[in-house]
Formats: sequence, C-alpha cells, structure tokens
Amino acid sequence: MSIPPLAALRAFEAVARHLSFTRAAEELGMTQAAVSYQIRLLEERLGVPLFLRKTREISLTETGTLFARPTIDAFDMLRETFADPAADAVSTLSISTVPTFAGAWLSQRLGKFQMSNPNLAVRLETSDNIVDFGREDISVAIRSGQGDWPGLTSHFLMNVEYTPMLTPEMAKKHDLREPADLLRMPLLDASDENWGVWMAEAGLEYPECPPRAGLTLSTDLHEARAALAGYGVALLTPRFFRFELATGSLIQPFPQVSQNGRGYWLVYPQGRRNRPAIRKFRAFLLDEISCDPG
Repeated sequence: MSIPPLAALRAFEAVARHLSFTRAAEELGMTQAAVSYQIRLLEERLGVPLFLRKTREISLTETGTLFARPTIDAFDMLRETFADPAADAVSTLSISTVPTFAGAWLSQRLGKFQMSNPNLAVRLETSDNIVDFGREDISVAIRSGQGDWPGLTSHFLMNVEYTPMLTPEMAKKHDLREPADLLRMPLLDASDENWGVWMAEAGLEYPECPPRAGLTLSTDLHEARAALAGYGVALLTPRFFRFELATGSLIQPFPQVSQNGRGYWLVYPQGRRNRPAIRKFRAFLLDEISCDPG
C-alpha cells in the first residue's frame, strides 16, 4: 500500500496527539470540518476507523493506536529537521521524573545545568505516571525500568540499588547485630518485593505476606522521612541519602547493597535526539553521573 496523502497524515497526527478535532484544527490553521474530512479520507483509504467518536471526547481505536506513535514520531522528526537553527537560543526544557530521583539527586544539580545554559528555561515535574510525549508538554523523562520503551531513545543513567537504613537510636533499641535481627523489627513498606530480594541475598527467608501490619508509603523520600522519625527500617538507595549517612542521622548497618535488574534511564522520542537542549542535558547528566559513581 502506498503512503497516504500528507495532508491526511498531518491531520491524523495532530488529532492523535491532542485527542481533539478542535485543538488540531487550531494548530493546523484549518476548520474543524476540514480536519474531519481529512481523517475520513484516511479512514476510507485504510478501511478501518481510527477514532472512537463520543459526545464530548474522542479516543483512538486499536488500529489508530497502532498508527499514532510512529506517525507522531515521524512528524516530530520533520519538525526537528526543518526547525529554525536559532530557535533554541531561548527555549524551555521540561523534565519529568519520579519524586525520589528528583528530590534526592536531580534537583540539587539542575541549578548548575541552568547556570551553564542561561538562555534555556528548565522546568521539573514529578510524577509516578508514565509520560505520554505525544500529548504532554514534556521534553524528556527519567524513568525507572529496563530501558525497553518502544519509540523512545533511552540512555542508561544508574542502577536501582537499595539497602536497609535506620536511625542509630533504633538500631541500639532493637540490638541490631545481624541481618536476621531485621525480621523482628518494624520494616517500612514491608510488602515491597525488594525486601524479599535483599533478604534472600542475605541468606534469609522472607515471608510473602509480612507477619505484621505496617506503614506503606508511596516514595523512598517518604520512607526516609519516616525512618528519620524513628518509625521503622527503610529500604533506600545509599547514593540518594549520602547527607543523612554522613551526618549519622541514618545508618547503613550492613554493607550488602542489592539490585532488582532495573535502572534509571533518560528517555525521549527518537525524533528529538538532535534537539540542542536535549543534547546539552544528556551530556550534562552523563557527566554528572561519571563524577558520582555511587
């Protein structure tokens, strides 16, 4: 099958990105009827509907979803290719990442990056939700996983590592001497499967269902605050809490640090790989990590 008309693909890309005929029409400088006409031509050519039209909203069909990502990436690459070379003189780099990585490692370094790039506005957003680059105003994201997100360029940053940490007062109170002693102590987010991994590597059996109720918190930052308050033992990444370890407010009682096969990755759509702001941020991150071996 030959490539559909560019006008129809352009309309489909805009509607798929916004999930709105109205917003797509405004962006393209067309009437809503003209956009609908192009979509109808494309659907007739393909023989299948691309959108489910409801009273106040639309959504992609299964076929529409299949075609949307590569089409959006292709137009993103075209926009990048034909962009004004001077357009990056003043621009915004919007970064999305999980709260723990942002608060414990990235935010303290972003000022340095922005000072080195004074014409670049930097915006940091934190969320546990996966970014949809086609519909959200996000330039890059830092995700936790294995780096295998379709349609995205991924750069490995660091492994996800963890080990028990607690206050020295709690360690003394419970006479913590060996890993087995942890089994009788209050563990924060005890249902976290990483506890089982760490315990197994320490030669211990860890029950799938924790023997007692306990605190379950949404991020490592919250767990660290609870540990600092003396409410239990947190499973934390040592490099994220160096200050607490250096000052003695938290201790790492055992040298064993475990991994779960996941890592932190810088990701962005493939069509953006040559965008100057992203190239600068990628180089900055990799340089900072090379100076911070963990």
